Amino acid sequence: MAWPVRVSPGWRALYIRSVTIPFRKMHGLGNDFVVLDARARPLPITPSGAAAIADRHFGIGCDQFIVMEPGTDGADVFMRIRNPDGSEAGACGNATRCIASLVADEAGADRVVVRTIAGDLPVERLPGGLWRADMGLARLGWRDVPLAREVDTLHLPLARGEVADPAACSMGNPHATFFVPDLDRVPVAEIGPGLETDPIFPDRANIGFAQILSPEHMRLVIWERGAGITLACGSGACAAMVNAHRRGLTGRRATITMPGGDLFMEWRADGHVLMTGPVATAFTGTLPDSAVA
Repeated sequence: MAWPVRVSPGWRALYIRSVTIPFRKMHGLGNDFVVLDARARPLPITPSGAAAIADRHFGIGCDQFIVMEPGTDGADVFMRIRNPDGSEAGACGNATRCIASLVADEAGADRVVVRTIAGDLPVERLPGGLWRADMGLARLGWRDVPLAREVDTLHLPLARGEVADPAACSMGNPHATFFVPDLDRVPVAEIGPGLETDPIFPDRANIGFAQILSPEHMRLVIWERGAGITLACGSGACAAMVNAHRRGLTGRRATITMPGGDLFMEWRADGHVLMTGPVATAFTGTLPDSAVA
């Protein structure tokens, strides 16, 4: 997209560079991101600008808006995450793998560290186009989630009809997981908004609905905070793994099948959650400088 201004052919390249910002559209299992690179120069991106770009009707459209910023003190890159409503998020597992793949390919490396506001996430390249991210410690205390009051995070007093009794944890962002007998019968779009904004979650929450298929396999649909239903959610899959094992429903390793595909999860004995999955670039393009303000 370019502004309707006449320029001479000799100045055309300079003009395009001066008024456009390159972007990349990426996804992990259909969980999609608009990625901007602010490592070379700062980009004055406002919450409203991020929300406008994330709009699927009037912008590019994405589940999360990602800005790459310079890494410092052992981190290869800083990843800033915004939800489609412009609010800032602390974690995004699928985006972590996407950003790690870009930085690793640039450096010719097989391991990089992605920093977020929630902490540092080491990511390594595996055979077959897969990337494994150490998503850090699962935090299980009620203040860690956070919850509005002291409650057992393994059994929250929360229900919508027959959907009840979730477990909660934090993966750098708040999650609650409901375990249901038949995922296809859960009206996720109807009950998701109210659960996300329930008063028990002072910062709102990502809401997962999981059906256990075996001790090594579950189905999962996520209502993401600020985004709604997404095809996949990396941090939500991490939370589902942790909460399922805490409930005695799975072992410490499981395949989690979401509408966009499978993630392979492990909750290690040291408390760290490992997430393995693919990344993809859908397309690249440019934005006018005015689009981010």
